[in-house]
Amino acid sequence: MGPPTSTELPPKTTECSDAPVELTGYRRWLSENLMLLVTLSGVLLGVILGLSLRPLNLHGDSIMLISYPGELFMRVLKLMILPLVISSLIAGSASLNAKMNGKIALRTLVYFASTSFFNAALGIALVLLIHPGNPDLHNADDRSTDRRAVNLLDSLLDLGRNVFPDNLFQASIQQAHTVYLPKPSILHVFNETMNDTLASGSEAQRLSEDLTEDVVLVRDIQYRSGTNTLGIVFFCLVFGTFLGTIGQKGQVVVDFFAAIFEVIMKMVTCVMWLTPVGISSVIAGKILSVGDLGLVMSQLMWFIVTVAIGVFIYQFVVMQAIYFVVVRRNPFKFYAGLIQAMLTAFATASTAAALPITFRCMDEKLKVDPRITRFVLPIGCNINMDGTALYIAVASIFIAQMSGMVLGFGELLTVLLTSTAASMSSASVPSAALVLLLVVLTAIDAPVQDVTLLFAVDWFVDRIRTTNNMLGDCYTAAVVEELSRKELMALDAASVNYQDMPAGTPNGHGHGHHDGGLLEGQTELETSSKCVMTMTDSVVVDISAVMNNVNLQQEHCNRRV
Repeated sequence: MGPPTSTELPPKTTECSDAPVELTGYRRWLSENLMLLVTLSGVLLGVILGLSLRPLNLHGDSIMLISYPGELFMRVLKLMILPLVISSLIAGSASLNAKMNGKIALRTLVYFASTSFFNAALGIALVLLIHPGNPDLHNADDRSTDRRAVNLLDSLLDLGRNVFPDNLFQASIQQAHTVYLPKPSILHVFNETMNDTLASGSEAQRLSEDLTEDVVLVRDIQYRSGTNTLGIVFFCLVFGTFLGTIGQKGQVVVDFFAAIFEVIMKMVTCVMWLTPVGISSVIAGKILSVGDLGLVMSQLMWFIVTVAIGVFIYQFVVMQAIYFVVVRRNPFKFYAGLIQAMLTAFATASTAAALPITFRCMDEKLKVDPRITRFVLPIGCNINMDGTALYIAVASIFIAQMSGMVLGFGELLTVLLTSTAASMSSASVPSAALVLLLVVLTAIDAPVQDVTLLFAVDWFVDRIRTTNNMLGDCYTAAVVEELSRKELMALDAASVNYQDMPAGTPNGHGHGHHDGGLLEGQTELETSSKCVMTMTDSVVVDISAVMNNVNLQQEHCNRRV
């Protein structure tokens, strides 16, 4: 019996309704940059709305209602930080072996320390060259009598206490910090003396002042509200590293955290459609809450210009040069792919709040290896504070210049080192640098009371330097990926060779499951160890081919650039 005859022709492939329509021209550009345009529109709308409503002198309740949608937007972004950091670090570190984690961590930390040191030096050079500190701005009426006891030793010790938390659940809601309290015995003597004395009122007041001056302050370790992200990052790195060493037994846990990461990123995509309302509300509310915007800007204009010039030089000259020298690609194309994340960091003044959008840009637009981004970005948003190092160096010398102090080489070196160390212990929250600025001012014996002068402009300068912090994390990930490319290719080759093993052999376990086939008299531990040996041997055999492929790809990329 022959095949059935039919007069109908098969449908053409071009007529298939399920085939996606490829966009061209401006429609393609609009589709690829829609989120960027949405974010940019939110920033511009917030600036226009804030400046337009300032002449109305709105009541505090009205300003609060205008800022309320932005507050909710910030809360939703911060809500996703903790699960995003935990899932990305565990899944990222578990996908690499322990030796690879050590190499990537070392390269990342060295790059972070080097760039922070450079930014502090750049800030010192600019503030000495421009000299924004004007002694006429110094107003004795604004000076507070509260001299906070802050030093670099306490800041570094608190950093260690937060890196090694004693309670993981407490670390998710509280941070350890050092406070100075009066010695209890002194207060006890003072109270007894005041109660028992029969002296006159003036004598009692004089006695009270004498005893108050003699009060001895002692250190006390307390906890304040706020997520201890450093401790959680350290635990997740260690947990993920050891999770990757147990092989297939831990694969279900790795898949679990990888699934959490994917879910959070889908939630971020939904939240980003609220950007025009959220970001415009944040910026408009901040502009409306400033008392005398024109007076503040005119008085501290040179300070703002000094910080802005430092940020501009680092972003458009230094970072681009580092990227071009190491990666050998167009750095400004990489920079353009991060504009959406940069605008979000500018609007929220927080690297951590912009972390979900940063992940989205690095993974979807720039195609950086997710094993690197999940490892570097969460660490960077807590340790890498390039803009903060520049700001602390500029602000400390600015206050010294405003007070008429002449800083020698020793004081400048102290500012350089303490600014670098303090910036790496900074929290990724808005205006955290103002607290760290007290550390540097105390180290050079500058008046710490004058920090209050910077409160009026910190809301704006904080947003400028936050873009430096966020971009520094992204460029670090790109540089570390390039420096680790051969090791990553070797890991990919090991994974391919492991998956290609026949399932019927003693060493042939499939990827993601265990067939359970053991030879007679052979334990599961012996089987897994032989499997690892066979996989390692196959990697050694093919490693030359892997390296040749890497070199060929690099030459191809260089020719394309």
